[in-house]
Amino acid sequence: MSKIKPKQIQSAKGMHDILPEDQKYWRYVQKKAETLLEYYGFERFSTPILESVELFTRSVGETSDIVAKEIYTLKTKGGDILALRPEGTAPTVRAYLENGMNVRPHPVKLYYIDPMFRHDEPQHGRFRQFYQLGVETIGDGSEAVDAELIFLAYKLLESLGLDGYSVQINSIGDQNCRPAYIKALRDYFKNRSKKLCATCKVRLKENVLRILDCKEEGCKELAKEAPQMMDFLDEQCRLHFKHVLEFLDEAKVPYILNPYLVRGLDYYTRTVFELVPDENATAQSTLVAGGRYDRLIEQLGGVKMPAAGWAMGIERIIMVMKEKNVHVPDASPKPKVFLVQLGEAPKRKALPLFESFRKAGVEAKSSLGRDSIKSQLRIAHRLGVRFALIFGQREALEGTIILREMDTGVQETILLDKIVDEVKKRLKERHE
Repeated sequence: MSKIKPKQIQSAKGMHDILPEDQKYWRYVQKKAETLLEYYGFERFSTPILESVELFTRSVGETSDIVAKEIYTLKTKGGDILALRPEGTAPTVRAYLENGMNVRPHPVKLYYIDPMFRHDEPQHGRFRQFYQLGVETIGDGSEAVDAELIFLAYKLLESLGLDGYSVQINSIGDQNCRPAYIKALRDYFKNRSKKLCATCKVRLKENVLRILDCKEEGCKELAKEAPQMMDFLDEQCRLHFKHVLEFLDEAKVPYILNPYLVRGLDYYTRTVFELVPDENATAQSTLVAGGRYDRLIEQLGGVKMPAAGWAMGIERIIMVMKEKNVHVPDASPKPKVFLVQLGEAPKRKALPLFESFRKAGVEAKSSLGRDSIKSQLRIAHRLGVRFALIFGQREALEGTIILREMDTGVQETILLDKIVDEVKKRLKERHE
């Protein structure tokens, strides 16, 4: 009787593996981000994957898509309701308050590269677990901070070989001038509510700003004639936005005024922005998004404190880099030596020898499981090493090893305890 083959287990829907051949992209993006951000005074930190659900309902907003549709929640044995972190700004503020960062010199400048989770419908370049690079500046309400953050996002894309992107930017005002705009917006859509999609009919009652963020064609058409926030900004918000644009002009960062850009989270105030392709921009093509959130720290129990930040999805960045054929160098050092071993005694002695090369800073490779000299030399040739070290039973007994020049095939026998120094010497001579 034949055995029934066990069913192969697949990854959970919307989750994905990061394979070895893709790791060079991740290392490349991370290194570029670290180099740029740390030069500008940002420090890396991380928050837990699990947070209280209340953190997101109070910050992101109960009617936001993240909380209403996408958040992963679980109940602990102690009865706490926790959420898998769907975004990084609210946890950053929670960490800022909980760890007493308010006593540090301000602004406090932080960045993180961490996994986020959203129960969204998986799409090309969009996953339920995804990694996000986030940048936050806490404690400075000046226009210079908005401009610096936008400038850094633009320069990071540029350093990753992603040109042809510009900033879409808007101001959504603050608690002083936004209420009048929201009333005008509600009145406008109320008279056209029959043409709204089902979701936006709910938004009309709960958060009318979100209608401007709708991707349904009918709602997008209606939004084109809607009142614009720019006409409702008070003098302070108008000046703030004007100065941000002046900074960007000076820094030669290309931008487009988008009067209907609002972002999808409740905590934003004043400046909001996205980095999108110069042509054929869609929601899916946005690579960086962010803005100012001057009231969030106060909403989460702190004193009134201005803040701003942005985030980018690393998977989407890498997807675009591949589409644009951006050259990413292989970060792994090229091996110089391949250790060929033949028989049990050489295999046992090969590991300590291999370790000696590592300590000496010489990149070496081997294939300890293989016995055929021919197959091992084929690997050495494929790797492009300069030397093959042939270590057989006789050499193990005599305390020697055969050094083979791969390009000429010339071989000579060298004492085992001298081989590391000899290889280092010959590699140095080649460079000189």
